[in-house]
Order: sequence, then C-alpha cells, then structure tokens
Amino acid sequence: MMPLTMAKEGEVNYIKRIGGKEDTKRFLESLGFVVGGEVIVISANGGNVIVNIKESRVGISSSMANRIMV
Repeated sequence: MMPLTMAKEGEVNYIKRIGGKEDTKRFLESLGFVVGGEVIVISANGGNVIVNIKESRVGISSSMANRIMV
C-alpha cells in the first residue's frame, strides 16, 4: 500500500483505505473515493493531484491525496 501521491501517472490503482477524520472521509466519499474504487492519476503538480475517478476528473490537494491509500 502507498499514498495516492506516490502512484504513477496513467496507472490504474484501486483504493484500499481512506484515512483521516470522519468528515474528511465523508467528503472524499462524496467525490467518489470509496474503498475498492478504481482511480487513475492524470497528473501531479507540486503535490496536488488530478485523478480520473468514476468517469470524472477531480483535483485534490496533496494532504488529501496522502490520506488515500492505493
């Protein structure tokens, strides 16, 4: 397992765990980040990450991406 910030661009990953406080988990879940979900990193710039999840592109900060384990 590794944080989403360490995933390679264009590689398909599956979410294994989401850390953080309950409200943070709920926020990420509302964006489509659920355990078992498929996520593809489109680009990483300055730690911030743009991903493809559930056929949508979502940008998240590096602190949020570090809570998502793939």
